[in-house]
Amino acid sequence: MNPTRILPDLQCSLMCEDIRQEATGNFILLGVLNAIVLPQVPVTAGRLVFFNRWTAGYGRFKETLRLMAPDQITVLGKREINFELPNPSGHAINVPVLTNITFNAPGVYFVEVLVDDVMKIRYPLNVALVPKPQPPGPETPPAGPANPTPPAGAA
Repeated sequence: MNPTRILPDLQCSLMCEDIRQEATGNFILLGVLNAIVLPQVPVTAGRLVFFNRWTAGYGRFKETLRLMAPDQITVLGKREINFELPNPSGHAINVPVLTNITFNAPGVYFVEVLVDDVMKIRYPLNVALVPKPQPPGPETPPAGPANPTPPAGAA
């Protein structure tokens, strides 16, 4: 029996500042993001680039990538990409790009990756503010007695 369709596995999903492809076909991921640290909010990110690699599937599929706000209801950005895996031992790499995403508040945002409406991964994206520098405290006087005793015999 030959399968007509096998839902693929998501091998990885990484959020980057940019992705380049060499002449050999290999990818270079630039600025893989663990979190977004900002001096203030709101701020608009010009582009967020994602690297999604699928494997162990067979057939035609639709990948959906969503960026969810901390309320877990509001969709800040969404991209859909159709792709095909003609062989279960092959792989497909999709590079969805979200543009002009506005972060209105610090908090935990979520990246969701689905294939044919089946959630494959959901991971947090922490958006934080740069800690404000603490003002310098009062100077501490040097250690020692405030009124030193003059040496004996000093007049």
